[in-house]
Parts: sequence; C-alpha cells; structure tokens
Amino acid sequence: MEQRIGSSSQPLEGAGFDPAFIPGLTSPASGRTEDEKPEKEPEVAEAEDAEETEGAEEAAPEPVEDAASEGGPVFEASDRRAKLVADHRGVRLSLDDQECEFRWDEIGAVETETARFGKRYTVTVHTPDRRWYPIEIEAPARSRFTEWDEQLDAVLDAYFEDAEPEGREEPRT
Repeated sequence: MEQRIGSSSQPLEGAGFDPAFIPGLTSPASGRTEDEKPEKEPEVAEAEDAEETEGAEEAAPEPVEDAASEGGPVFEASDRRAKLVADHRGVRLSLDDQECEFRWDEIGAVETETARFGKRYTVTVHTPDRRWYPIEIEAPARSRFTEWDEQLDAVLDAYFEDAEPEGREEPRT
C-alpha cells in the first residue's frame, strides 16, 4: 500500500484566507509564489520583456524635490537603525525597513524627550485622531540634544501651523 506524505487538503482561497478579498471585485489569491510562475512560450516572454523595457524608459522617474531647493529649514537626525527628517514636505520616520511619512496637515503635535541617562533622543509625532508614533535616535553625545532641539524648533516654527479651530474664540476676562 502506498502512502502520501503531507496534507491532502487544498489551500484556502477567498475571504477565509485573504482578508482583502471582496467577492466580485478581487480574485482570490492563488497559493503560488513568484518562483512557481507558469512557463511562458519563448516568443511571448521575449515580447513582454521588450514591452517592459520600453515602458521603463518612457516612465522615467521625475526628479525628486530636494529639501534644500525649497530654501527652508531642514532637520535630520539618524543613527544606525533610525532616521528622522523634518522639512517642507512634513516629517518622515524610518526604523530599519519600516517607514512612515506625515504631511504637516496630518500632524497634531510633535514632542521631544531626552533620556535622563544615556544618549537616546525621542521624537513623538501625534496625529489628531489620538495616535502617536515615537522614534528613538541614539545621539553621538548628550551635547547634541540641545542642538537637535533648536534645529527641530526652527523647522516646526517655519512649517507647522498650530491654528485655533474655527468658531472658537479666546475667553475674555
């Protein structure tokens, strides 16, 4: 008698497998990976490769605006894992392979904190929907904390508008 090794059940497809699956709008994710792509006929594969290279030439990336070209203040701090950039576009945080970007209209507050001992500089970005995104950067020396605070304050003063909501007036005394 011959026995099979492994499971005989088929992989799940649909909403039970892929939470982004919407019946009728998206097709179920197949269990295949990129390595298991079906073989194409040589003529078809060459034609598709030629189209991809032509499309890449036509869609050349536009030059990215450099923060220095804007002329305003820029704050940048980084260590071996984390990086923080604040400029005219907003605040960008990155830690290892994770990145997030906040435009100035998406930010409710920016808070800085220094460790009592050690060389960790923490910047926390607060959003209006009560979420916060902290990042810790290890400074080369504790003396950099005041320099970084001054640079970040200059950027916040230039780009961050802490406006009162409309219809709300200052109380009179």
